[in-house]
Amino acid sequence: MAAVWQQVLAVDARYNAYRTPTFPQFRTQYIRRRSQLLRENAKAGHPPALRRQYLRLRGQLLGQRYGPLSEPGSARAYSNSIVRSSRTTLDRMEDFEDDPRALGARGHRRSVSRGSYQLQAQMNRAVYEDRPPGSVVPTSAAEASRAMAGDTSLSENYAFAGMYHVFDQHVDEAVPRVRFANDDRHRLACCSLDGSISLCQLVPAPPTVLRMLRGHTRGVSDFAWSLSNDILVSTSLDATMRIWASEDGRCIREIPDPDSAELLCCTFQPVNNNLTVVGNAKHNVHVMNISTGKKVKGGSSKLTGRVLALSFDAPGRLLWAGDDRGSVFSFLFDMATGKLTKAKRLVVHEGSPVTSISARSWVSREARDPSLLINACLNKLLLYRVVDNEGTLQLKRSFPIEQSSHPVRSIFCPLMSFRQGACVVTGSEDMCVHFFDVERAAKAAVNKLQGHSAPVLDVSFNCDESLLASSDASGMVIVWRREQK
Repeated sequence: MAAVWQQVLAVDARYNAYRTPTFPQFRTQYIRRRSQLLRENAKAGHPPALRRQYLRLRGQLLGQRYGPLSEPGSARAYSNSIVRSSRTTLDRMEDFEDDPRALGARGHRRSVSRGSYQLQAQMNRAVYEDRPPGSVVPTSAAEASRAMAGDTSLSENYAFAGMYHVFDQHVDEAVPRVRFANDDRHRLACCSLDGSISLCQLVPAPPTVLRMLRGHTRGVSDFAWSLSNDILVSTSLDATMRIWASEDGRCIREIPDPDSAELLCCTFQPVNNNLTVVGNAKHNVHVMNISTGKKVKGGSSKLTGRVLALSFDAPGRLLWAGDDRGSVFSFLFDMATGKLTKAKRLVVHEGSPVTSISARSWVSREARDPSLLINACLNKLLLYRVVDNEGTLQLKRSFPIEQSSHPVRSIFCPLMSFRQGACVVTGSEDMCVHFFDVERAAKAAVNKLQGHSAPVLDVSFNCDESLLASSDASGMVIVWRREQK
């Protein structure tokens, strides 16, 4: 359970939209100061009963002052603008709980085996099954790895609580995507439905917005850093993608969508950053050459609905795409030509938009299976096992969250293999950030961060997991700092 001071902060954050509606900067300053004062007060050692009484009275007073809480209009408008509402009842899904234990790995694109998924999974399972029940690491060498990580438990390692900084440059417009730069601790970017992208620097203090990238005429739906962080690619509802130089913020190239449709998502090919894959509102996936600004021959395919999510495996040979009708397609990617070959289709749930796909090739001595993390407007976060080299998926387990309409995203934690357990993080419509241990059969929740006043849409770790950024549907971006022990 979250600390009482954090629950108080969450109550304040949810009522924050009612304070000085014409001065959003004041609201940001208020929540920053409240966070600071509550953390200082928590060190005073007041009795738990007194803190809980304060929490209850605080909630009652705010309710009397501002009335009942209601969902922000901008948040609902955003969810409807990106994700089409589900056409069917959201039935409960049954998990394949044959083996709830899942093992983590330190995922890094340059060190992943390029062998068959099926062969690798079989080899890893064979090693794993030789271990005693409940064992996590299949080799003695992993003990040294665990020592490198500080030998902390998963709950201790992901005890994020304190707000490091709150960014409000996109206030009152949803921020659908926030991302730390690759292998970077202090560089952060976020895109907004106000049509801009902001580049932020967290060190030296105080954190600052370095520059604003402007040029899109409608909301920016997604963006991605290149491997070397020298460029960013962005997609927009104005039916264009833009290539930006991160050093000075200039737009290098504007590329119209081949179908003149709203662009909803994008991702770099992880090995060849000259190629970018985009998904649009006319159900198409296109491989684009950002140097020429042209579509790659044979690099297009049609899905059953609006393309909302894309993810490559680490070697860049498999691509998954999710649409707003509940389907996830896998494609074989030709590394030489950029050609896409449709391989498999999974219907996660008919009519439930797939809003996020995150791939992790857990190929290491501490791991078994390549996996996929999926959000699909089912009030669940879904974890799938990749069972062969065509991207076939098998549901491994799920975790309870609140998501029925907003385009919520989730991620694997970057450092996973050195500790017992493996952690995933997701946004949620309950205005919280949730941490789950994919290995625990019961009580998988590891942590919950409260402080947003609107549905949390995206989350991103820096490279060493010392900071976590989260963005919401009201435009607030919170950078959380790991709790100091």
